[in-house]
Formats: sequence, C-alpha cells, structure tokens
Amino acid sequence: MSRLLLRGTVVIALVLLARPALAQTPAQQNPPATSPQAPAAGAQQPAPISQRVEVISTKLPEPTETAPAAVEVITGDELRDRGATTLGQALALATGVAIAPGGDNGPASSVPEFWGLREFDAFLLVVDGVPWGGAFNPALTTLALHDIDHIEILRGAAPVSFGATSFVGVIHVVHKKDAATKTFVDLHGGQYTTGGAAADIALAPGAGWQPRLSMDVDRQGFSDNRTSFGRGHALFRASHDNGKGAQMWVTGDLTLLRQDPGSPRPVDANGLSPLVPVDANANPKGAFLDDNRLTAAWGMSRVVHKDVQWVTTASFSHSSQSVFRGFLSDMAAAANDATGLREDIHLTDLYADSHFVWPGRHHMRVVAGADYLHGKGNSVGATFDYTTPLAGSTDGVSVAQPTVLDLGNEDRREFFGAYGLLQWDVTPRLQATAGIRANVTFEERGGSPAEEAAAKAAGEKDHGVLHAAPSGSVGVMYTAWQQGRNAVRVYGNYRGTFKPAAFDFGLGNDAAAIDPDKTLLDPETAQSLEGGIKTASLNGRLTMDASVFRMDFNNLVTSTVIGGLPALRNAGKTRFEGFEGSADLRVAPALSGRVTYSFHNGRYVDFTQLEDDGSSRQLAGNRFEMSARQLFSAGLVYARAQGVLASAVLNYTGNRFIDAENSVPAPGFATVDVGGGYRTRSLEIRADLRNITNRRDPISVSELGDGQVYLMTARSFLVTVRLSY
Repeated sequence: MSRLLLRGTVVIALVLLARPALAQTPAQQNPPATSPQAPAAGAQQPAPISQRVEVISTKLPEPTETAPAAVEVITGDELRDRGATTLGQALALATGVAIAPGGDNGPASSVPEFWGLREFDAFLLVVDGVPWGGAFNPALTTLALHDIDHIEILRGAAPVSFGATSFVGVIHVVHKKDAATKTFVDLHGGQYTTGGAAADIALAPGAGWQPRLSMDVDRQGFSDNRTSFGRGHALFRASHDNGKGAQMWVTGDLTLLRQDPGSPRPVDANGLSPLVPVDANANPKGAFLDDNRLTAAWGMSRVVHKDVQWVTTASFSHSSQSVFRGFLSDMAAAANDATGLREDIHLTDLYADSHFVWPGRHHMRVVAGADYLHGKGNSVGATFDYTTPLAGSTDGVSVAQPTVLDLGNEDRREFFGAYGLLQWDVTPRLQATAGIRANVTFEERGGSPAEEAAAKAAGEKDHGVLHAAPSGSVGVMYTAWQQGRNAVRVYGNYRGTFKPAAFDFGLGNDAAAIDPDKTLLDPETAQSLEGGIKTASLNGRLTMDASVFRMDFNNLVTSTVIGGLPALRNAGKTRFEGFEGSADLRVAPALSGRVTYSFHNGRYVDFTQLEDDGSSRQLAGNRFEMSARQLFSAGLVYARAQGVLASAVLNYTGNRFIDAENSVPAPGFATVDVGGGYRTRSLEIRADLRNITNRRDPISVSELGDGQVYLMTARSFLVTVRLSY
C-alpha cells in the first residue's frame, strides 16, 4: 500500500508540473457552468437551501422545496467546509440517514440506513446519472468524493426513474462540470499512517471539447490491528457543446483498491463478547480484499422537434475482485476456530437510458423513455478452516491459500424498463406528479465451474426466471402560503416498486435450497406512503421539513447461515414507519446551522426464523436488527471565503437490538466531530478530529461472521492542506 501511495503522489506531481503547458490562459477561461465553486478558491458562498435543485426523483430539474418527496441536496462547498472525505462524513447531517463505516466489504466500504432499514443492497447509489454497482450491489468501496459539485439524497424509492434497483433511498453523487476552471491540490496526513494526495485539474480545451481530470491516491489506517486500505483513483471527463442545442460528454473512471480487512466482534447473550478485544483481528496473515474497477460512460443531449429534448446515456463497467479473509466461527478457543474464504469475483455491467423531455405546455411537463441494465458475474473459490487466538495475533496466523478453487457460482441479470412521467401544474398553488414504469427482468444462475461442466455434459441447461411487474408513483405538492422566498408547502406521495432478490457472490449455500421448488428467491416488493410539510421563512434563510412515512415490505432479503456458511433468504413481511424532520438556519453568509431528528419503527410483521437445531421461531412484532429507534444530528459551520473556518457535528444513534430475536440490546451512543482552520484565496489549512469521545459501539451486523458485529471506528486526527489556482 505504501508503494501505491508513493507512486500515486509522484504521478500527481508530474501532471501538475506539466500543467502549465496544458492549461488555458486566464483570458480563455469560461465562467463555471455549475453551482458555486469551493470557498477555498475565493468563490461565493453556497446557494441558499431554498434554491437547490435535484433531478434524481423525476429526471426533471426541480427545486427541492417543490419536489413532492423527502429529498435534499448537500453542496460540495458544504462538504469542504466540514472537511468531509467519506460518505458517512458527507451525510452526517442528512435527515434520517445513518452511515455505518466499514462492514463486510472492507474498511473502505460503509452500510447506509434509510427509513430504519440497514441493508447494503436496499438503496441505490448513482454517480453522474449512472447506477454505481449496476445490476448487483452498490460499489461503495470505489466511491471517491473528490471534485464534488453536490450530492442528492432521496428518502424512499425512485420507482419510475430507476425502477427495479432501490427501495428505501437513493444517493446521487454529482461531480463538477467539465467546464469548471479551477485546479485544486490536496495533501493530507493523520493517525495510523494515514496520508494521501489529490488533484482536480482543469485541462485546456481542444476541438470544442472541455476536459477535466481528477486523480487521488490515499492510504487510510485504523486502530484495528492490521486494518487499512489503499486506493488509487483517476476520473477523466470531457464535454462538447456545438452551441446549437446539442451536447455530448464522456467519462472514464479507474479505481485500484487494496484492503487489509478487519474483523467483526462476536456477540454473546450479554452483548459484545469480553473474550475478544475491541481491535482484535481474526484474519489470517496477509488477508486482502482487492478490487480493480473500470467504468466508461457516454452521453448526449440534443433538441429535436419543437424544442423536445432527447437525452441518452450509456455506460460500461468491469470489476475484478480478489478475496482472502477469515472469521471466527467457534468461541470455545479450540482448534480450527475460524473459517476462511479465498475467492475471485468478476462483474460486468452495461447500462443504457434514453428519454425525451417535452417542454412545459399547458402547464405540463412530460418525460418518456426506456432503460436497460445488464449484469453478469461469476466467482470461483474455496473455504478452509484454521486456528487463531481469540485475542487476535499482531502479525496474523500464517495460512496457506487454497490452490484448488472448486466452489463458485455465476449470475446473469437483465433489467428492462419503459417509463413515463407527467408533472402538471393543476393551479398556481397545486402541482401533481404521476409516473408509471413497466419492468421486465430476467435472471439466470449457475453453479461452480465443475457443476456447470457436469451439467453441460449431461445436457442440462440453466433455467432463468422471467418477471414482469409495474412500478410507479403519485405525488402532490400544495403551496398553502407564499410571500417572496417565504412559503408553507404540504405534500404527499405513494410509491410502489419491486426488484429481483439480491444475489451474493460468496461461497455459501443458496438459501433458495430451503424450498426445492424454487430456483431463485422471491422478488422483493414494497409499497410506501409519505406525507410532509416544507416551510421557508426569514427570506429563505430558515427552512424546515417534516414528514411521516410507512413502508410495507414483502420478501425482504436477509442473511442467514446454512451448513455453517452464510446465505440469503426471504424475510416474509416487514414494516417500516416513522417521523423525520430537519431545520436549517443560515444566520449569516458565513454561519449556518442544521438540526435533524428521526423516529423509526421497523418491525417484522410475519417472519419465521430458522434455528440451528432445525426448529423455527416466529418473529412477528420484533424490531428489525440494528435499526435505531431514534436518530439525531446537529451541526454548526462557520466558513468564510477567506479567513477562519470551523465546524462541529454531533450524531446520536438510539437504542437498537443486535439480533432479530431482540435478545441482545445495544444502548444509544453519540459521536462528535470537530474541525477548523484558515483559508486564503489560494491556500487552505485545516485539522479535523473525528469521534472525539472514542465510542466503539456496534453499528452493523456481519453477514459473513455469524453472530458478529462491526464497531464504530476509533477516534482519528487528520490535517489537510489545499492549494488552488
């Protein structure tokens, strides 16, 4: 990892040294075409809360205060003012959202929670309009938050815009436009041998194309023994505008990720097991979670007949992952008390969307189009047993990697959807939105290479499963009162959606084997109702948003253990309901504050839990595991274009149950982050202290280590120097 960091820093330095020969002169620069640039460069302050625009809910640019759903936008300026570099830090003040760092996918990953549901695959991650992770799970480990323009957060599903891919939320990360003319260079370092460098470079235009290049290399260490990750990342994007209503853009994204995974902490009847230290690592020596991911995207927009806009986007992504890791499986301190995995996974995704937007006529706007999502993946691997001390080992136990990878599986998914959406200004005060989508999905699964070869020799073929189902939404927004920027608006919506069950490329048993008549798990479906009120006062400087929701979920996919190995199964019926609210106040151009509160009640309605002895238990009425009853956050930020800057963020997570049986409670806890520094027109120096109280509470359940949980990351310190020109 240190070599990756060194090489990446050298590459960034060479590009910056060569930049004077590449960059345009100031006289040739065009004004930024996106939202305001970072205050560190002497730019204006972020746009008021009441003037922010999102596109994720309907594909139509719409101010957040008139969208009939719980949606909010966090600007890149705000992220930089708070020194946020991870998804959890970026969304620390998002209403009703909790991001648990780490998890089974490694220390570079995270596990988001929306509406009280903490499931890795229940939400959708979108980067610049492209599903990031495609037809399988969100690719959170390869998400880099550099050169960000803004992040859109939608609570609840997007059943028309993206169809069979999300249930409880959408996170849309939008980078700065290619025409952004500022260049930024970041250098940072901190505890646990953490350090890195980044550069966001405005390149010289050519042949009508405006290019921009972002590069970063990072090494992040943790207090957990032998736990860290190193990431090298490059993002190139360029756009072309012919000045006659036609634009074209291309992007290329490459990530090289090297992770040294940590271990979850075992749980007994009284909570966290005292037999295993907080930072113990049960992984064998040399454990790794590596991922090389390449994404290329292309898009175009042009005006066709009578000002109708035609927009098309297409992307290709390929990921190659290598895994060598292990988990404690026996707390008796006996021989072979751990189970290891060695696996190679290859994933390929194709995405295409094409739609037409009819301009506002007769107080209506219409969107109609279709999209296609293809995903194909395969894995080969082997499991093994080994012996490791419960207290962990400083260097790790040496274990020979299996040379015969005779286990595995493969999966192919095809998602197609045709959709239409109508936005109608019924009266100047009443707006209605309705959308419908026709979904057709096909999935075909196979076994290990040996199983596939045997099936082929016997003349057997994989049999896919075809599903056709509608999804859609209806929403209304009513402006009860408005005077200038001050307003009171009420809204409500219904959303219904479905998606094929999640697929795990791990080496466990297929939970569909519980029922021999099933080839695949049942599709997940959900229906939700939401209503709320949005207000703006003090000339738009104070905004408040409050909403209530209820979502009935059928066939939610949860983790289980079959034959001693992790697997997935359908969880019957569950219900998530609650209240969420937020208030934002811009006291002065440089001083702002935000407070959020959420009450979540996620429960099983009908779910039979299978026990190790073959018996079953009905969990109806139990709270969903690791779903906090209450969430609270508060933040205060002081940031001027030049001068002193400071920020403080408090996050409170209420009581939870670690297990579905609700036998192991986890008390609530709070974390505090503080940061500050000084900035000029071309230089910013800041220091950030995360989790200053050093809370190490359970935050997410492991789906690989049976009866084990991941803990909050330890207190850390980071210093950042940022240059701009």
